[in-house]
Amino acid sequence: MMLKHPALLWLFLIYVPLIAWYVWKHRNANPSLGISTVSPVAKLPVSWKTIAMHVAFGLQLVAIGGLIVALCRPQTHDHLRTSRIEGTDIVLALDISGSMTSRDFEPSRFAAAKDVASKFVNQRANDNMGLVVFAGESLSLMPLTNDRAALINAIKQIEMGELNDGTAIGDGLVSAINRITSGKAKSKSIILLTDGTNNAGDVPPSTAAQIAKQKGIKIYTIGVGTNGTIQITDPYGFSTTTLETKIDEQSLKEIAEATKGKYFRATDEKMLSRVFDEIDSLEKTVLDVDKFTLTDENFMPWVMLSLCAFCAYLLLRYTVLRRIP
Repeated sequence: MMLKHPALLWLFLIYVPLIAWYVWKHRNANPSLGISTVSPVAKLPVSWKTIAMHVAFGLQLVAIGGLIVALCRPQTHDHLRTSRIEGTDIVLALDISGSMTSRDFEPSRFAAAKDVASKFVNQRANDNMGLVVFAGESLSLMPLTNDRAALINAIKQIEMGELNDGTAIGDGLVSAINRITSGKAKSKSIILLTDGTNNAGDVPPSTAAQIAKQKGIKIYTIGVGTNGTIQITDPYGFSTTTLETKIDEQSLKEIAEATKGKYFRATDEKMLSRVFDEIDSLEKTVLDVDKFTLTDENFMPWVMLSLCAFCAYLLLRYTVLRRIP
C-alpha cells in the first residue's frame, strides 16, 4: 500500500504540542502541598478515572491520526506488467447484408454467425482482435484489442439494417486491412464471413486480396449458408422476401489462395462452429502484452477508525468523565 500524498504525514508533528499541553495541563491542574516524604501513599492504586482520562486523550490522538492518514490517500497503486505471450493479430469481417437473416441456420445465419464468432473470440485469450462489418458499405467497429469482453459485447450489439443493403466484400476487406495494419504481431489474419457475391462497393475483392498479399496478411474466407431460394426478413420483422442466393465460392477461394489462407464452406451451425475451431489453430507469434492493475482507494478504513475513536472519546467525556458544573 502506498500514499498518494505522503508529505501530509508531517501533520503528525501536531502531536508534539498536543502531548506537551496535555502533560503541562495535568501537572498543574491540581493544588499541591509540600511534605517531607510520599512513602505512605506511594503504593496507593491509580484512580480509574485517571486511567479513563488518559484513554480519552489517547482516543483523541487516534481520531486525529486517522484523519491525517486518510488525507494522505492510502492506495493500492496501479502497476503495469509486460509479459511475452504467443498470439496473433486477427480481424473479423462479418457480412450483415439482408440475406444473412435467412433461416437455413437456426435461428438465422446472422444470429449463428454472431454466436460462433463470440465463442471464437472468447477462446483466443492472447490475441489482439478487431471487428469490421459490411453490407453495401463497410464499417470498422472495433480496433485491435486484447479486451475480449469489449469485443464480444460489440459483436452482440451488431444489428441488421445498420448499413445500406448489398454485399461489398472488397470494401469489407479493405477496412479490415486498414484496421490490422497497426498490429505488432508478425502473424496477421483476416477472417471473412459472407453468404453472397460481391455486388456493391468501390473495391473489387481481387484488388483487396492483392493488397493483403503485399502486406503479408492471410485471409481465411468462410461461405455461409446454402445456395438456392431463401426467405429473408426485413430488420424490423414486418415483411418477408423470397430471394435467390448463391455464394461466389470461386472468388472466395481465389482470395484465400492469393493470401496463403484457406476457404471454408459452412452449411449449418455445427459446420460453422467446426470451421472456427479449425481457424483456432492458426500460427502464433510472440507478443508483448501490457496488463494494467487499477488503483484501489483505501482511505475509508482510516476514516472509520477516526470516527469510532472520536465517538468513543465523546462517550467517555460525557459519561464517566463528565464534570458537574
